[in-house]
Amino acid sequence: MSKKPVIVFEGVEGSGKTLHINYLSNYLNKKKIKFIKLREPGGNINSEKIRKLILNNKSNFHKTTDLLLYLAARNENLENLIKKNYGKKIILLDRFIDSTLAYQHYGMGIDYKLINSINKFLTKKIKINLIFLNLVNSKNMRIRLSKRRKLNRYDKFKIDFYNRVQKGYIKIANKNKSKYKIIDSNKMIKINKKIIIEEFNKILK
Repeated sequence: MSKKPVIVFEGVEGSGKTLHINYLSNYLNKKKIKFIKLREPGGNINSEKIRKLILNNKSNFHKTTDLLLYLAARNENLENLIKKNYGKKIILLDRFIDSTLAYQHYGMGIDYKLINSINKFLTKKIKINLIFLNLVNSKNMRIRLSKRRKLNRYDKFKIDFYNRVQKGYIKIANKNKSKYKIIDSNKMIKINKKIIIEEFNKILK
């Protein structure tokens, strides 16, 4: 296992993935371990510009346009940050390639092979070491989204859409169990924080 792993946090809105990636970031800072943290869409300067377009509540892109914008933002991160730091620093990603499959294929119905082939072309030799899939039930998702001060375009889909996406994530995880760690975000935060740190330390051994 790489001593400089690539770790991804996946999950639907309100699943706690950003909370958990921030906790791991704080842990690494305290340990004085070098890492970079990126979010999707966003991260690189150009990717953040694309993020504003995608998530703007006034945007009304066709689903294929959304897909291409997400992939464009990812490519900017890969070319400007991820490839340069791969193998040199731990890389933490708030969403990555499986988000695109879960949302754009399982959620919106875009062709799986198309998404997968472009992802493979963009990522090339980048390998993911560990993926935390954060799962949440519909009740807690609604509660958490209702507490957000500002909702973006992807926070406003119907519950049925998020259920399709989450089921898609589970299908993806079941095909690649060795890299996935399921986090039940309905449980207490301190329980999940402990699990995440334990799993992180395992891959460094």
